Amino acid sequence: MSFPYLSLASWVLQDQYDIIEKHTQSGLELVEKYVKFVKERTEIEQNYAKQLRNLSKKYNLKRSGKDEPDCRFSSYQSFLEVLNEMNDYAGQRELIAENMMMNICIDLTKYLQELKQERKMVSRLGRAQQSLESTYKQLDSSKKRFEREWREAERTAQYAEKTDQDINATKADVEKAKQQAHMRSHVAEECKNDYAAQLQKYNKEQNQFYFNDMPLIFNKLQDLDERRVRKLAQGYILFSDTEKHVMPIIGKCLEGITKAGTNVNERNDSMVVVEQNKSGFERPGDVEFEDYSQGINRASSDSSLGTPKGPMELLGKNRNKNFWLFSKKSKPTVTEDFAHLPPEQRRKRLQQKLDEICRELQKEVDQSEALGKMKDVYEKNPQMGDPASLASQISQTSQNIERLSGELNKYEVIRTSIVYSRYEVIIYHYDGSPLWHFGEGTISMQEGEVLAVVEEDKGDGWTRVRRNNGDEGYIPSSYVTINLNK
Repeated sequence: MSFPYLSLASWVLQDQYDIIEKHTQSGLELVEKYVKFVKERTEIEQNYAKQLRNLSKKYNLKRSGKDEPDCRFSSYQSFLEVLNEMNDYAGQRELIAENMMMNICIDLTKYLQELKQERKMVSRLGRAQQSLESTYKQLDSSKKRFEREWREAERTAQYAEKTDQDINATKADVEKAKQQAHMRSHVAEECKNDYAAQLQKYNKEQNQFYFNDMPLIFNKLQDLDERRVRKLAQGYILFSDTEKHVMPIIGKCLEGITKAGTNVNERNDSMVVVEQNKSGFERPGDVEFEDYSQGINRASSDSSLGTPKGPMELLGKNRNKNFWLFSKKSKPTVTEDFAHLPPEQRRKRLQQKLDEICRELQKEVDQSEALGKMKDVYEKNPQMGDPASLASQISQTSQNIERLSGELNKYEVIRTSIVYSRYEVIIYHYDGSPLWHFGEGTISMQEGEVLAVVEEDKGDGWTRVRRNNGDEGYIPSSYVTINLNK
């Protein structure tokens, strides 16, 4: 009598356990591999952000001087905005790396250690199977002993019966043979009882193993593996969500770059160049031919007045300055309110200053809105960042807005308060002949007429004026007297 199915079932179970153990170990190794993958991704993000910051810093050549010509160009200002937005963009890449490290790498590594410890505690199948195999060996041993003793008991019983029937056997031989058969029968009965007890014990343990221990262990391993898969799937989703959470801010950075491009105004930039380099004077006209053969009378009928000099005398005085617009003139002292400039140029320069302040103010307002949106994102998603960390930037932006608003009001007051000095012509009538200015650009005037000064006399004896109807031109400075009218 044998039970070959027992060892076969045991072998099949061990084989299944080995397969499951290998599968769960492979699953843990996949988690480790994914953690390593995410770590390398964070290193890429950190290096990328660092390179972007260095690139922005390298090309951020903003000068400190407020009157540097490049700062007046919208293309230059927009390029600075592009660099600033790229620097903010780099900050978001750093945030992606930080969140991936905290929410995926560190969290999964900790979870992986817990799984390994739990798996070690659950994997008791090997020990339970060893115990079952040990019980089976005892059963097999008791069965073989029972088989051996039973055969021996049968043999001695047959011998006792044969001896009892033998007429030549003595009574003592018969009694001895019967006692031997009885003893062997008793031993065989004990072996039978032992074998029955071992069989009952084994069947009980086998039933416990196959119907309780084995399903429990396999179910726990299955649950552990399914939780591992679910946690890994969450890690996959976090990999995407981590970047999705900062996409609104990244989108703002990209929108800022687009806005910087749309803010470039090529017409205004070219006008800045024009205003920056124009002389402010009319181009000279043709030099008139002077026919000395006809004897030009240069005497002035009003020379007896003594004040001021007449046109002919004025011409003689300034004759060597007929090309004054090409001569080198000393630069006036530059002031913050541009008071060193003629009224019209001063008004234009103040307007340019106001435009620059408006652009800076708009940039700070945009920055304030972006910080507000970022704060809202942080408040809704605390894992992305601490809203309190933005307090200093928000405060600084508010101060910048307040400062720029003050400057805007100051320059607006200066611009609107500009009035032209008024000259009342009380000496001579002037018909605006080009002869007196050696070219076009002069205008006529009547005695007592009030004109607005556009450009004061630069030392050449001529003043540029404007009528109320908008006509502009040059008149001799010696023909007028100043009468300020605030």
